[in-house]
Amino acid sequence: MTPSVACSPDTPIEVLWHIAQHAPELRRWLIANPRADAALLEFISQTGGPGVKRALAVLLESMEEE
Repeated sequence: MTPSVACSPDTPIEVLWHIAQHAPELRRWLIANPRADAALLEFISQTGGPGVKRALAVLLESMEEE
């Protein structure tokens, strides 16, 4: 698993969930994936990991600008 796989919109949702559950160092990259749904983002926000808080803050800031 790599950051490229975690943030690629071509990665199947099942793989994204596997990354979220087993690779905490890649969770911040999942947040950038347009395929990440609300349930996955909620799981990531609850479980945390390196860089997760900052990545979520960036996502929320970008949503406010729209």
